[in-house]
Amino acid sequence: MGLGEAEAAALGESGATRVRTFRLILVVAQTVRTMMDELLRTDGLTTQQAALISVAEALSGPSLSQAAAALGTTRQNVKQVARALERKGFLRVEPDEDDARARRLIVTEKSRAYWRVRSADDQRTVVEWFSALSDDEARTLFDLLSKLEAGLRRP
Repeated sequence: MGLGEAEAAALGESGATRVRTFRLILVVAQTVRTMMDELLRTDGLTTQQAALISVAEALSGPSLSQAAAALGTTRQNVKQVARALERKGFLRVEPDEDDARARRLIVTEKSRAYWRVRSADDQRTVVEWFSALSDDEARTLFDLLSKLEAGLRRP
């Protein structure tokens, strides 16, 4: 994955494997994001928008900052995506009852109805994308990525 012999030798076998794994994760992430964007495109949505809706639902009306932290992005980026979703009727951005400066992301009934219709098909598609892995390999990949993600979030 783009490491020359000298770079790999300088990093050592273990270091080179880690750098190559990082690069492979980027490639795989971009590939599946592009594939999901293609699935959602017919409805005028993006993977990033779907992720924000999922976070807003899971966190029960998070603030822009909370949603940004959950998605690993900026508050400004969340604000832009939320505006687009608000125009489409999938989210409402409302003032927080306790802090008028804060804005909360509220999933609309239109959004819930939309996902009720399409979620099962999307989930079957994702299962198909991962069909190259055995059940044990899929579990191992999940466990390893979960461990990596937890390690990255440590201060």
